[in-house]
Amino acid sequence: MASFEFTLQFFLLLFLCHLIFSRANLHKSKNMILRSNHRSQLNENTVPFNENSPTVYFEVTKPIKLPNTKPCSYNVLYHDFGFTYGRPPVVANYTPLACYSRKFSKIVLEWKATCKGIQFDRIFGVWLSGVELLRGCTAEPTPDEIVWTVEKDVTRYHSLLLKNNTQPLAVFLGNIVDQTYTGVYHVNLTFHFYPAECHVTKDDEKKIGTNNLTSNYHSKADLILPISRDQPLNDGLWFQVRDSNDTKSKQFRVPPNVYRAVLEVYVSFHENDEFWYGNYQNDYIDANNLIDTPGNGPFREVVVNLDGEVVGAVWPFTVIYTGGINPSFWSPITGISSFDLPSYDIEITPYLGNMLDGKLHTLGFSVTNALNVWFIDANLHLWLDSKSAKTEGKLVKCSNNAVTVNEESDFKELNGKFLTSSKRFISSTGWIKSSHGNVTTHSIQDFGYNNSMQIAKDGDFQVVNQTIHFNNRVYRKLPFHYVHAEESFKTFLFSFYADFTVQGERSFSFVRNLTLGFNENKYKNVGFDSIIGFLRNIQKAQSVLAVEDGTTRNRSQGTKQVYGYHGSGLCYSRNISSSNSLIDYDEVMKLCDDFELEKQQHVPAKSFM
Repeated sequence: MASFEFTLQFFLLLFLCHLIFSRANLHKSKNMILRSNHRSQLNENTVPFNENSPTVYFEVTKPIKLPNTKPCSYNVLYHDFGFTYGRPPVVANYTPLACYSRKFSKIVLEWKATCKGIQFDRIFGVWLSGVELLRGCTAEPTPDEIVWTVEKDVTRYHSLLLKNNTQPLAVFLGNIVDQTYTGVYHVNLTFHFYPAECHVTKDDEKKIGTNNLTSNYHSKADLILPISRDQPLNDGLWFQVRDSNDTKSKQFRVPPNVYRAVLEVYVSFHENDEFWYGNYQNDYIDANNLIDTPGNGPFREVVVNLDGEVVGAVWPFTVIYTGGINPSFWSPITGISSFDLPSYDIEITPYLGNMLDGKLHTLGFSVTNALNVWFIDANLHLWLDSKSAKTEGKLVKCSNNAVTVNEESDFKELNGKFLTSSKRFISSTGWIKSSHGNVTTHSIQDFGYNNSMQIAKDGDFQVVNQTIHFNNRVYRKLPFHYVHAEESFKTFLFSFYADFTVQGERSFSFVRNLTLGFNENKYKNVGFDSIIGFLRNIQKAQSVLAVEDGTTRNRSQGTKQVYGYHGSGLCYSRNISSSNSLIDYDEVMKLCDDFELEKQQHVPAKSFM
């Protein structure tokens, strides 16, 4: 057994010697040597291990703030995803339930899945009438059963979910099942509709101001248009962007009485770009004749254009799927945002004046420096003026200069240092005239990017440090010079260290350290009222393997995560650690004391006021 284990691990390390990141192919079978071979033995509540109980995998995130009402639940789909790669999505008929109430303050989508056997991480998506509701990665199963649950607040899709007609709900999970890969994903999909705690009359609305313009801008969209592929088709409804010259697009038409528009973009990266943040610069690849190594450097940008003009961008968070880098890192605590991938909002209200002509318009997506393959689609959220048959507007000005990527390198053969940096600024200003008056919207996106990489010991040592700043700001000048501001400042952190050391003919050590971070500050200023929110989410993982004279002397892995959230009337923090797939500690707090120092008065930029 020890001899077999040595052979397996040694082959693994030789394979990874010049390619630290495992290049997981989403659709094709991964090499088995990239898999962890330990068995997970815990659940989220850290109860004593029971061989008859499935192992629970989970993503650390804040709980959804729910009203104190009984939900009306709708189990819309149960399906066994066996061999589904290259086949059409599974489609179910979705019809809103005849609940005792039609006034829902919260709607939750629950995805629950189980699997056992040998299988790899697979991407999945859920669409309703072509509008994407959820994208995630599956947990990697063990020979014993595993289970994971995703609960997502989908209240923002309220108008779509409550349409009084039957709609197609499509689910795609591309899976391969054969004699080797035996894991079948058993998926249960349920919607939970939570009625509001009290009924608000029209008189009450006038008193508390829920019927004014500010409330309307905060409310959920009246119409959501899918910017995705049309059915019938094989695979998911997402567009597949295969290289930097590839642009995918879709035509659409907006109603004549729109007064606000927000584009929600879903992004995931796979195959040769699954680990884009660790891709080498092309001059290094060419000089060392690394033919099969993914390149184009470590910078990526999703570009969104409207009728050929850039209107926004996404610099994505470095989601690591459950089979990525080291699968044992993600048992049972999965990587940040891996079960529920983030979507990204772009305010395109300033461009509405160009879209209100009743004609077809085109939204397109491309990826700077892309390799095969990126999955991208979007939802266009529209707010309609119920008191006007037609609105009018004009784009006043916009700035969308092309991105500039700076690359520096200093290397000799396989060893060297590399720096990549970039920044970008996109802004637009436009006005819309509706029954709410003449409202001018100013939208700003600004980005900053830095990536440093070091390679030594002929590829056996690698360090990557990356920071992305992704900032969105939206200012609205309402009638009577009243300014409404929404600002989001995100920082995405990625740090990776790997060192493989040969200590003899049959002795070596291999150490890998990983840090992920997703931090965000959010501010909303409405007159004299301010809403402030903070998210701090840091994850650290480490694995150590030491082999002496062909015998494993030390093999360990662990993951720690510190999560803190304050905002929207909710305070939540969690400090959790696991090692060798067992929970070491799990501390949860729901007090706001730790956040008081960060609650400072925030004033929006005065340049627009």
